[in-house]
Formats: sequence, structure tokens, C-alpha cells
Amino acid sequence: MFLDTVLTRNPRLAETAAALHGDGAIPPDTYVVDRDAVEANAALLAAEAERLGLTLWFVVKQLGRNPELIRAIARHLPKSAAIDAAEARTLHAAGARPGNLGHLVRVPERALPEMLGWRPEAVTVFDLDNARAVSDAARRLGLVQDVLVRLEGAPGAGYPGQEGGVPLDRLDAFAAAAEELPGIRLAGVTAFPCLLCDADTGEPRPTPNFGLALKARDLLAGRGHTGLKLSAPSATCMATLPLLAELGATHGEPGHALTGTTPLHAVDAGQPEAPGYVYVTEVAHTLADGRPAVHGGGFYPRSGIADALLPRTGLRLRVQDAPAENIDYYRLLDAPPPGADVRAGDTAVLAFRTQIFVTRSTVAVVAGLSSGTPRLTGLYDALGRAV
Repeated sequence: MFLDTVLTRNPRLAETAAALHGDGAIPPDTYVVDRDAVEANAALLAAEAERLGLTLWFVVKQLGRNPELIRAIARHLPKSAAIDAAEARTLHAAGARPGNLGHLVRVPERALPEMLGWRPEAVTVFDLDNARAVSDAARRLGLVQDVLVRLEGAPGAGYPGQEGGVPLDRLDAFAAAAEELPGIRLAGVTAFPCLLCDADTGEPRPTPNFGLALKARDLLAGRGHTGLKLSAPSATCMATLPLLAELGATHGEPGHALTGTTPLHAVDAGQPEAPGYVYVTEVAHTLADGRPAVHGGGFYPRSGIADALLPRTGLRLRVQDAPAENIDYYRLLDAPPPGADVRAGDTAVLAFRTQIFVTRSTVAVVAGLSSGTPRLTGLYDALGRAV
């Protein structure tokens, strides 16, 4: 999906990743992340958001919740959006300030006292029980916590496994009850996804959820709430920031923009954000029919994967489709042309869309690529722990 873009715009990353594997410094099933590129992308996003009057809460699930990368991003985007409690703790430990907690996964009730003590800018709530739990925990801490109301997605505009939220037609009743809770303040609304990129053209477009969020904010404003936030996550990148501002969002939540791997970047290599990672594995064995099998562990079902580069020979082989319901112990490549030399242990470099935190991969962070002095600065597991 992104291999051509990486080889065009950040070839040193692919070269360095292959060299690290060839030297035995990193194992197969490793994402190699260019810390310089990630930080430069964060700086671009921060400057553009400031120009447009937007606030950005960065997201790191796709990067494996990596503390080294969190610190680099937070130098420019100091506040984060935590997908779940585990991510919130990693972000907090790495020094990022809490922007929005409970963005996709509501904060578990038993974790609320700990996390509200960090004084997040906002906590997303999914229903009245959730709002009541936040209020009770905040009161025990002597706080009044700002909350964002998560809206139930429009039909067909959400993802399985991410269900939940207040339906728009019940928001007025929800707000009336929530206004009686002394430990919270209704500070705004959010929904997911609010923007998506067209699968063919990459063009970003608002989803019906964005319209719901605008109506919800108007409803809360009509009830007398002021200074309301509207966080409109998904596909937040340089190309969509003007659209967010134009449509009335106050906040965005960049994730894949930090590594230049949104769907828009797959079809337009000229986007401002530079590609920031590659996936490295190796040939494990070759089947009797000539198809090489590479070590798996990091293949994500929605990756849009296309092909693999074998740097020793320069071969590029198509990655064959595999059913999402199977474990990716290996992934098969097309058989090479007759006479081509493919050996067990050969490095394979790929670039595709990922969510590292749901893989069993290693993450290698590399710094110094931008100055021509690359160095491996750390190895981590897919949840950001040093290995």
C-alpha cells in the first residue's frame, strides 16, 4: 500500500531497516519507525492546527503505544487522546498530557479515580450510567470534570466492535439528566468516524456521523451550554485540517498522519506528511510450488497490503491475500520468475497500513535518518514495553 511512497520519499528508512535485519539487530516481524519523520510530521500538524484555530489530541495505538515516539510527538502536540485505559497509562507515564480519555473505549469505572486525578481536558461518556460514574469519581476527588458526549453512529457509519453512544433523538433527555450530576460539565460532543477517505481516490469526506455531531452540539447550545467542543476523529491529517475547521470541528485526533499512512497517502505520495515506518520480516521457507512464505505476526486484516521488496536481489513479489479469520503465522508471496534467487533468511521489506497494538510484532525505533546518521535507539513490544 505504501511501499512505493516509502521508496520514493524515505528510501533511507527502507535501506536502514533492511540493514538492521541483515545484521541481526532486529528480528523478523518488526516495524521499523523513523522517529525523525514522526516528529517532523507532528510539527507540521501542530503548526497547521494553530493556524486554523484547531486543537489536536494525538493517538498512538497504530504506533504500538511507544514511549519514545510519544515523547517525540508530545514536543509539538502535548495532549493525547487515549483509546483505552492501557493506552492512557502509557501516555501518562511517557509525559503526554491527557486530552481526551475514553475516546473509543470508555474508561472502566474502577480506573476513573486514577485517571481523573491526572486532570484530563475531557472524558468521553457513552451513556447516563457512564456519566454518573464519572461524576461520582470526580466528586470524590473534589473536581468537576468536563465530558464529551459520545454519539451513537448513524446507520452504516460505524464499525463492528465499536458500538455505543447516545442516540441523537435521546440526547435532550440525556442532557437533562446529566445536568443534574454535580461532578461533570457537558463540554461538547464526539463521534467516530467523522471523516473517511474514499477507497479509490483517497479524497476525505465527512461521514453522516459528522452531521450528527453538529446537530448534537446545536442541541446542547440550545440548552445553554457554552464553549462547546466538537472532536471529529478519523483521517485527521494536513489535508483534512482545513475541512475540519470549515465544517465546525474544534478538535481533531491525528494517528496515521503521524506516520504518513492515511488512505489519502496511499494514493497521493505528495502529501505533506512523510512516510514513517516499514515492516521487516524474512523468508521462512519456500513451498513446493515456488511460493515463498515469510514470517508473520504483524499483518493487519485492513492493511491494504500489496507487495514485498527482497532487497538482496531487488525482487518485488505480490503478497497473496489471506483470510482475516486465520492467524498469520506466515504470509505467502507470489512465486518468483523462473531462475530467480530466493533463499530462506532473505530480508523482506513491506509498507502497509497497520494497528501495531493488535499485533505480536517488535517495534524498532530509529533516529538520525534525517541527518544521514541512522541509529537504532530502542526495541519494544507491540504495547510499548522495552525488550
